[in-house]
Amino acid sequence: MTQELDFKELQNLAAEILGIDPNEVQLDKSFQRDLAADSLDLVELIAAVEDKYDVELSEETLEGMKSIRDLWVFLEEKQKSKAEA
Repeated sequence: MTQELDFKELQNLAAEILGIDPNEVQLDKSFQRDLAADSLDLVELIAAVEDKYDVELSEETLEGMKSIRDLWVFLEEKQKSKAEA
């Protein structure tokens, strides 16, 4: 059984790891430019996302992610494929 994705949960998770207000975590925000996330922050965020959403992010996929939207679309696609399985 798959759980429904909730953007608010992703906002809270990212905000906690990045030490920012959850309202700053928006789809159009760049991890590095807008949210000042360094590589260690991103590693922590990805580990938390993998654990929370039971997904695996390859290094190639991670390198292509520049914004919150990229991460959200990835999670939506994973959720959809789990629902179809």
